Amino acid sequence: MRNELEYIYMVYQKGSFSKAAQALYLTQPALSIAIQKIENEIGMPLFDRNQKPLGLTAAGRIYIDKIEQMRVLETELQSQLLDLSDMNMGTLRIGATSYIISCILPPILLAFKEEYPGISLDIVEAGAYELKELLRDRKLDFTFISQLAKDPDFRYYPGFRDQIILAVPISFPVNGRLRKAAMTCADIQANRHWNGDQSCVDLKDFEDTPFILLESKYNLRKRTDAFFEECSAVPNICMEITQIVTAFALAAAGVGATFVPDRAITKEHPELAFYKLSSPQTVRDMRIVINSKHYISKAANRFVDMFVSYYKAELEQL
Repeated sequence: MRNELEYIYMVYQKGSFSKAAQALYLTQPALSIAIQKIENEIGMPLFDRNQKPLGLTAAGRIYIDKIEQMRVLETELQSQLLDLSDMNMGTLRIGATSYIISCILPPILLAFKEEYPGISLDIVEAGAYELKELLRDRKLDFTFISQLAKDPDFRYYPGFRDQIILAVPISFPVNGRLRKAAMTCADIQANRHWNGDQSCVDLKDFEDTPFILLESKYNLRKRTDAFFEECSAVPNICMEITQIVTAFALAAAGVGATFVPDRAITKEHPELAFYKLSSPQTVRDMRIVINSKHYISKAANRFVDMFVSYYKAELEQL
């Protein structure tokens, strides 16, 4: 029965018999026969074959829900058994956005791998909302979140703090009247933007400036929309994209202004001017979040401890 359950789940994931058969190294007729055998036994179909990709019937949804529960139990069993190996082997599943993966995690990943070379690190890159759902479904050991969710299944640990900065191509005319408030990369790296004396700008001054913003489904976009609403400004959106790093690169190329976390500003960018905003929502306290209903392995606990310890000093200084 185990193989048949794997077949059902693969068809569900791939959305077609042909793609599932290819992933399972089976012929499509062999896979179809195996699925039909189960459907005949229960007396009802599992998949709606009139949909593309394949949809689930009510019976199919029950099967998938139970298969996913079994997969969670198998993962937890493996984690608990591997914990007996004193962290000499195992897998840690970390979910994060591209920004966190590229700008926040590297020093912790390096330190963890040096201390525990036998633990594999499975990094899942996605948007914050998708990551939260993956965590809820117990497909991740932990992820990062900037807003506390009222969810009894989640437990939070202090992570890191960053500040959203406005990056504007130096060639844009608006910079001419805002020279006193402008900052350079060196200023950002010296934490000048955390100084209470640093001048802030009003987004109404940038209503004629083209903006590159993230798509509306992302947390940072919701935050930047709030920046504009707070000062009754309407952004001139020239482009919507999915990655902060891409928006930053396009701003550096002179396409438009954008918003970027201060921790992403690590290299010199003389082609950009940076500005601090007055909104309290520019400051984000990013927390590590785990699913408290999921077994927390020794490896996950150790990684969280290392992360909290690494960024604790910075949090205390800001």
